[in-house]
Amino acid sequence: MAAIDDLAAAVAKEDTVIQSAITLIQGIPALIAAAGVDPVKLAALQTDITAQTAALAAAVAANTPAPPPSAPPPAATPAP
Repeated sequence: MAAIDDLAAAVAKEDTVIQSAITLIQGIPALIAAAGVDPVKLAALQTDITAQTAALAAAVAANTPAPPPSAPPPAATPAP
């Protein structure tokens, strides 16, 4: 039963990460609007978005299993 509990906990943690990413993405338009045309605020926003994007990409890459190796192609048989 521990395996199912561990799986449930992992799914809940993943759901939290997904919701955080959705919140970040949905909040970008409001952040841009709040920055207005202030170049300092826009630069800070760009830096933050770039850092958050890199962190999200790293987390996805680190937690995505590698595809299984493909089987080698069958050996060619000589024609009769």
